[in-house]
Amino acid sequence: MSIGTFNFRGDEPRNKTTSEIIFAKPFVAPPRLPLGLNFIDVDPKSTNPRVTTYATNIDKNRFLVHIDGWGDTNILGCGVSWLGLSPGHLEFQYGEFCTLEDHRANEPQRETSRRIVFERPFATPPKVIVFLKKFDMTDPKNGTTWRIHTDATNIDHAGFTIHVDTWCDTVLHCATAGWIAYPEDREYVFSGRSEVNEAQPRTNRSLQNNKEVKFGSTVGFLKAPSVFVAISSFDLSCLRLKVYVDSVTTTGLTWHMDSWGEDTWFHGGAISYICLM
Repeated sequence: MSIGTFNFRGDEPRNKTTSEIIFAKPFVAPPRLPLGLNFIDVDPKSTNPRVTTYATNIDKNRFLVHIDGWGDTNILGCGVSWLGLSPGHLEFQYGEFCTLEDHRANEPQRETSRRIVFERPFATPPKVIVFLKKFDMTDPKNGTTWRIHTDATNIDHAGFTIHVDTWCDTVLHCATAGWIAYPEDREYVFSGRSEVNEAQPRTNRSLQNNKEVKFGSTVGFLKAPSVFVAISSFDLSCLRLKVYVDSVTTTGLTWHMDSWGEDTWFHGGAISYICLM
């Protein structure tokens, strides 16, 4: 397995960015490659923010990562986390769900869910994380607040229900959520979903938020793990959000959910993460 990130911040807004990523250690065959957004900075003048990330030209040594916007979207900065999974590492299953599989972009819904059936059933209910890959939204109040929520519920050995929702005035034309599932009893894997209100209550919210997470006695990392972390949800007045972890040791880590700008109100957000040796 291999974990990494790609981030950019440019002097001028752009709507297409591509970069070649070379794996630190080649795979035997082209890996499976979950991607999730970890950093978003969209020009506030963009009234219909649209961002997507995807990979092409995947081989055993490298791949191309893409971060695109379209329409009037100008991206000031953006980032993605990636996880390379060997084709033979079958304990880990992953996939994606796009709301366009449920309804058309011109027929937006506040709530969308789908039952995901695992290609190979697990012996017991697995651990599942869900994260954001793509969004296309508008706000009839000219971009006063942007909201999206992804999550997993009803997890059993055969599958789970994935959710991609919005609320209040935000109109979600489409969004794509990625997911990763793995056996729940693995000693050298730890995952979770953390919300910004775990660090500070909504009534006393700042733009920089962080909290320490302890892995617990059931996890036995022999060295500091690598961490895949991506955005799961956000509720922001401006699309400025960066999520990351630091202080990673064999016993825990500290997560961060940060925004910036005098005109930004950070109402809420969540991250999903998975730690691997």
